[in-house]
Amino acid sequence: MKSVLYVLTALAVFGLALWAYNENYRTQQVLRETRALQNQIGEAQARLSVLRAEWAYLNRPDRLRELADLNFERLGLLPLRADQFGRVDQIAYGEDPDLPIVDPIELQAITDVQAAAEVQLP
Repeated sequence: MKSVLYVLTALAVFGLALWAYNENYRTQQVLRETRALQNQIGEAQARLSVLRAEWAYLNRPDRLRELADLNFERLGLLPLRADQFGRVDQIAYGEDPDLPIVDPIELQAITDVQAAAEVQLP
């Protein structure tokens, strides 16, 4: 009986060692994937900072003013003035049209009193 117990214990230890071995390799694989993702995130952040710098460079007011002056005949862009803005109460909103009911459905409201009267307790 002791030999069977020793064999079962040895098989259990061997099985646990195999499981730990596989978990170790899975953990290492996940760590490699995590490092790769972190590298990709870092590269994306660097690209984003470059794109933000380029956007700020291209949106300089003096550059945009020069482009508007060069393309005035084609675009007709003028600087904004205070009298071009209005107030909210000056906006004419259209009225909502009355939509017809196409397929009416009859609904019957059941109150709590009616529902309690219909239910009969034994």
